[in-house]
Amino acid sequence: MSRNQSSIDSTMMTEINDMLERATRLEKWPLARLISQFETSTDKAKQIRHTVIEALNNRPDKMKKNGLVLGITGTPGAGKSSLIGEVCLNILDKKPELSIAVLAVDPSSQRSGGSLLGDRTRTNFPINDNRLFFRSQASDLDLGGVGKKTYQVTRLLRHLFDIIIIETVGIGQSEIEIEQLSDHTCLILQPFAGDQVQFMKAGIMEVPDTFIINKCDEDSLAKKSYHLLKSSLKLVNVSIDQEVDAAKKIFLTSAIKQKGIDELSSFILQLYSDPAVRKDTREQELFYLRKWVQQEFGRFGTSQLNALPAYELQSHNSYEKKESIILDAIHAVIPSLAITD
Repeated sequence: MSRNQSSIDSTMMTEINDMLERATRLEKWPLARLISQFETSTDKAKQIRHTVIEALNNRPDKMKKNGLVLGITGTPGAGKSSLIGEVCLNILDKKPELSIAVLAVDPSSQRSGGSLLGDRTRTNFPINDNRLFFRSQASDLDLGGVGKKTYQVTRLLRHLFDIIIIETVGIGQSEIEIEQLSDHTCLILQPFAGDQVQFMKAGIMEVPDTFIINKCDEDSLAKKSYHLLKSSLKLVNVSIDQEVDAAKKIFLTSAIKQKGIDELSSFILQLYSDPAVRKDTREQELFYLRKWVQQEFGRFGTSQLNALPAYELQSHNSYEKKESIILDAIHAVIPSLAITD
């Protein structure tokens, strides 16, 4: 850890261990407190994160989890939150032994910096069911569709839940960071959400692994939207349905009519059961280390990161230790810089 970090005393360690033990039983209050530490940028919170992840990694193999991270993205008003609520309940009906965490990111105000965090009002989970956990998070003015602390929270949730669903802010045509964060990404569209040119625009249409046309309450409109999307994807060389082995699926859903919910839930369970779906977390970690350095130190920090020998970072499994190595390298150079008015 960084030389500037304060140590965790025995009282704090006892409290952390108690929170962690209760969080592994999916008790909501200690789980929420732990998540708050993963959303905090202080030196002490950084040490707590390191301690918690290390403890989770050292659990017996039979107690370890490597949850599936499912990204749900789409335009505002596409019905993401309502659909997620129905799908989660359906999954647990099929597999009662599983647990699901939903991390919903809401946009922050450009003026006040605040966020409504209103997605939970559309997702009705049973209050006393520890298998289901919902957490709202502000984007903190981050432009990637997720929040600045979403990756850190996901690190924790992977160890505790079987399925983690990340709902992005209502995106436009370029907020595609969810692809880096999730093992599988679903794009939710409304019927007639755009013409063929909108569907074909590069960026967002190439990112999803699965397409969902939601709010298909009227069959004829749903079918027209399906065929429009299908033809558009063919034109941009995105394989769909059963054309090739690696084809991307299109689902037609309606939370009101319960249309397609069962099929989508079964598909998510197939993804969960396939270890090959999980992405390499080391590449993901490096991506977010680079993003953090770029945001905090700009091009100068990125140049110092690129100058570090690869083995210095690869020799440590801890994200926090890698972060400290980078900080030490940057701080070693800063005093020698000639700063003039």
